[in-house]
Amino acid sequence: MGFESGTISCRVFFMPRDLPEDAVDRFAAQAAPSLESLREEPIQGWVGGRHLLDRVITPENAYYASHLRLSLMQAVRQIPPALLKAEQTMEELAHLQATGMQFIRRKERSEIKAAIIERLLPQMPPQLKGIHVVQSAAQPLIYASCISEKQLDAFQIAFARAMGFALIPAMPAETALRRKQIDAEELMPSSFSPDLEDRQVHHIVGEDFLTWLWYMSEAEQGAIALENESVAVLIEGPLTFHMEGDGAHLAVLRKGAPLLSAEAKTALLVGKKLKQARLNLVSGEDTWSCTLDADQFIFRGLKLPESEEKLDPLSRFQERILRVDQFVDLFFRLYDEFLTRRSREEEWKDEVQRIRKWVSDR
Repeated sequence: MGFESGTISCRVFFMPRDLPEDAVDRFAAQAAPSLESLREEPIQGWVGGRHLLDRVITPENAYYASHLRLSLMQAVRQIPPALLKAEQTMEELAHLQATGMQFIRRKERSEIKAAIIERLLPQMPPQLKGIHVVQSAAQPLIYASCISEKQLDAFQIAFARAMGFALIPAMPAETALRRKQIDAEELMPSSFSPDLEDRQVHHIVGEDFLTWLWYMSEAEQGAIALENESVAVLIEGPLTFHMEGDGAHLAVLRKGAPLLSAEAKTALLVGKKLKQARLNLVSGEDTWSCTLDADQFIFRGLKLPESEEKLDPLSRFQERILRVDQFVDLFFRLYDEFLTRRSREEEWKDEVQRIRKWVSDR
């Protein structure tokens, strides 16, 4: 799903430099090939933002409401597994009947399968999917719907090939370094469990952050003071806890009331921290909610504040990207606040003691 309607799932990327003046021409030079060229191997390339066959890239379809809006289209032909299995079984049965043999050798089975694929594959309709990309108008950021590692790699390679420079994924460590000049790797591990010492827990700054947000949402009445405003934070399930070491690395709590469950307290006591949860941010009358992957800062199913007016498609798109910008700004400023506290050693020790008491008193 793109950025025009519904919920949004995306990563954020920092732009180390502005796009070149001939950016549209560069994307056009890496445009997706015609589907007529699609054979056994997948094809991919850039297309305009209107649809996945928008192959002729011009300023008119590369920009929408002043935002760069493109997609990295990927096309493949595939035989449905059930169809391939049925065809192969029919061919094998016919082969056994024709030869009078009781079984088929492995080599013959492979040859039958290869012949079926060669016959059926050209008849299969192309399957299209896209990685949707929008440039923020407020900050030097790119939003892209590349959620999996495979999609991330494909997008990074294609973007760098077209623009001549690589984007920087806004993961926790990179964001800490870029926004606060803090090397997350140099921060010492912190145990939020009253039963474990700091050296006994792992150190993943994004998971520390999400667990800290959970603590703030309950122990501090959910309001976190930022410059010129206060942001309300609410954590909801399902909850995914994580800790490296002996025993189960992951614990997933869903249904019922996972935040209030004994299992949640047990996970915290044994040193686990939140890896994934539903995050709600409220500023004024506006509410954003998404499922946050804390170790990579992936936003899944981001729901934006509702518009009070019926807008034309162009204005609606512009407002939606503005809402994404506002959410990312709030999220990063919350992370800034966490990093500020995390980097002040004595203050952070006091904060950790309060978090441990919160865990004990649950």
